[in-house]
Amino acid sequence: MADVSLKEVALIVGVVAACYWNSLFCGFVFDDVSAILDNKDLHPSTPLKNLFQNDFWGTPMSEVTGVVGRAELLSSIFFLAAFLSYTKSKGPDNTIVWTPIAVTVFLVAVATLCKEQGITVVGICCVYEVFIAQGYTLPVLLDTAVQILRGKGSIPFSMLQTLLKLIVLMFSTLLLVVVRVQVIQSQLPVFTRFDNPAAVSPSPARQLTFNYLLPVNAWLLLNPSELCCDWTMGTIPLVESLLDVRNVATLTFFCFLGSLVVFSLRYSGDSSKTVLMALCLIVLPFIPASNLFFPVGFVVAERVLYVPSMGFCILVAHGWKKLSNKSVLRKISWVCLAVVLFTHALKTLHRNWDWESEYTLFMSALKVNKNNAKLWNNVGHALENEKNFERALQFFIQATQVQPDDIGAHMNVGRTYKNLNKTKEAEESYMIAKSLMPQIIPGKKYAARVAPNHLNVYINLANLIRANESRLEEADQLYRQAISMRPDFKQAYISRGELLLKMNKPLKAKEAYLRALELDRTNADLWYNLAIVYIELKDPTEALKNFNRALELNPTHKLALFNSALLMQESGDARLRPEAKQRLLNYVKEEPQDANGYFNLGMLAMDDKKDVEAEAWMKKAIRLQPNFRSALFNLALLYSQTSKELMALPVLEDLLKYYPDHTKGLILKGDILMNQKKDIVGAKKCFEKILELDPNNVQGKHNLCVVYFEERDLIKAEKCLVETLALAPHEEYIQRHLNIVRSKIASLSVTEQSSLLADGTATTAEEKKKSFQNLKEVKNEQKASQTTADNNKGQSKNKKRTEKNSMEKETPKKSSKEIKDIEKKRVAALKRLEEIERILNGE
Repeated sequence: MADVSLKEVALIVGVVAACYWNSLFCGFVFDDVSAILDNKDLHPSTPLKNLFQNDFWGTPMSEVTGVVGRAELLSSIFFLAAFLSYTKSKGPDNTIVWTPIAVTVFLVAVATLCKEQGITVVGICCVYEVFIAQGYTLPVLLDTAVQILRGKGSIPFSMLQTLLKLIVLMFSTLLLVVVRVQVIQSQLPVFTRFDNPAAVSPSPARQLTFNYLLPVNAWLLLNPSELCCDWTMGTIPLVESLLDVRNVATLTFFCFLGSLVVFSLRYSGDSSKTVLMALCLIVLPFIPASNLFFPVGFVVAERVLYVPSMGFCILVAHGWKKLSNKSVLRKISWVCLAVVLFTHALKTLHRNWDWESEYTLFMSALKVNKNNAKLWNNVGHALENEKNFERALQFFIQATQVQPDDIGAHMNVGRTYKNLNKTKEAEESYMIAKSLMPQIIPGKKYAARVAPNHLNVYINLANLIRANESRLEEADQLYRQAISMRPDFKQAYISRGELLLKMNKPLKAKEAYLRALELDRTNADLWYNLAIVYIELKDPTEALKNFNRALELNPTHKLALFNSALLMQESGDARLRPEAKQRLLNYVKEEPQDANGYFNLGMLAMDDKKDVEAEAWMKKAIRLQPNFRSALFNLALLYSQTSKELMALPVLEDLLKYYPDHTKGLILKGDILMNQKKDIVGAKKCFEKILELDPNNVQGKHNLCVVYFEERDLIKAEKCLVETLALAPHEEYIQRHLNIVRSKIASLSVTEQSSLLADGTATTAEEKKKSFQNLKEVKNEQKASQTTADNNKGQSKNKKRTEKNSMEKETPKKSSKEIKDIEKKRVAALKRLEEIERILNGE
């Protein structure tokens, strides 16, 4: 092996860096999104063993195996390392050095883990051992074999050593294959005719097309001018006849390849050995992608040419060296080399910018090929991610025109119509996609005949129509149909569970989620949804357990953090409040712009009597969401409970500006105006507004009666209390107040009433304040369980139906201690009522 100088290494590194520097400014595109950004195997919480059980996408290898770009580069590195290690296995006097062989086996395993084609380095090592290290040619091997079969000779010792090394390599290869087959559970990947149309075509189209793809790949190596990120679907039309002119290219390719094989195997010498190793690097790594042994999920893939390109470069370099050694062609050869390097460098720089974003990548592919529906779909996806639904729809529709039977394209059209709120058109598109699905054949697995993601048409259609309450059963039927086609279709169980909750069938929803958990117990969303089911079943203990399981799998699961904290808060157990607070703090860390997190932190602080902290949290929630109804009311309530009634007024003004019909806000404002501002007119307007909104509101009407009493209009107050008592005949305090007013009316003569009106001496100002205050306190205590807080602790039904932006729960659950406190206040209020009665009776 020739030594490489430091200058040569520096030159190569410099050229590569110059060609690829602009790729550093490109983002994650195409397969990067699934393989990197959305790959759960890359999460810190994912067990390391998953890397060996899942493919490059993070999907279990027993389910949809695929191929992806950068895996080939990584595999190529270990591929070359394994080969270089093997070249050192020959010791002095043709002895075997086992350490390099052991290292080779290890590196082969690593290369294979990166990409399956890495295992083909074993074949290259075998060819190197026989034809390069041992110096055999094909005629010599044939002659030796004939002599041995005739019994005229024995196997040479050197050949026995060679066989021993090859047996070790082949046994290692077989072991790797067995392990790989075990990992995928002896199942080949499932591909559709859209991925590789020739694979499902009849003879001779299948054979003619597969053979034609070989010169197509060779042409990409020779002239990489028109590159495309995706060569599936109709990129290359099928070769369906022997009369197709493209068969000439196939014949020419095999003639050229055959001549090189004959030259490399028949003759000895450095030139033939170089050609032989170049051919091995071209042919052997390409075999797994050649459709020779099993179909692959693409028509052409440039990435599978990474290792073959090494052999191609060796051929080019060897041919250039032959030409440059001839004095006549030396200058021309150098000029040609310079032109090739310069043009390819420019092409590389230009191509790098195509990978700047998904939109630029797929648009560049459409310039090469407009017959690939997948490319039109992918441009649509890129525009869809930018919320440009109108333009995305145009590309999706074009995809359906290029490939009318493309199920995915019609699904994309339907989804985009849904995003544009065109439900009728969306349903029509989904129905077309559904009609294209293969019919169930008894005794045949459905999953083997259709891509699993196409089954999402049932999920998408059901999700669309279940918005109509009258079509819930129809949606459920679609979910069940998807499950019947693929019993391990996890998403169908999840979506059906959500629907069953909406249909008020929590027990069936529980069954659906438990079935989904059998398929995937590491899905935090499933545990979260099951917790919601237990909330519906009035089992908060089990709900909290499932929230905790979700958080064990995903400590930053936002909905689990939020709703489990609310569940702890509503339990009334003071011991759970610290953990509830911590979870809410973690939630606001994940969602710093969500006012609901800060609001519920404020409610927890109110429960703990931490008024200053509660005020701070409420204010932060209001800053983020100025029209936050619950936060505005509870902040005002907090002020009124901490003798800061005047500070509550501007908060109530904001509340009523956004929500003029907020009854509790009007009651609280009227109370403050009456007691603190002495604004009887303002208070009266508040109570009258309440009765305009709800004529049967007992609190508002009773407070208006008190206003009439404050205005010394006892006749009107009596009539008002009679009407209030009719609304709430079982409220004793209203009856007592009515009796007091009637007694007062009866005890006053016409003269005394006139004097009362003239002099205003019937009730002192202090007595009026005290009487109104006490009446209000009695009323509030009687209704304590209905007016304590305007809290938004309502639980989310599931992750799709969580409505956090307008949450409002009128009353938090009271602990036994809080209930006792209310009872004590009620007794004290009754005593104050007696004092009011004495005042009104003139005692």
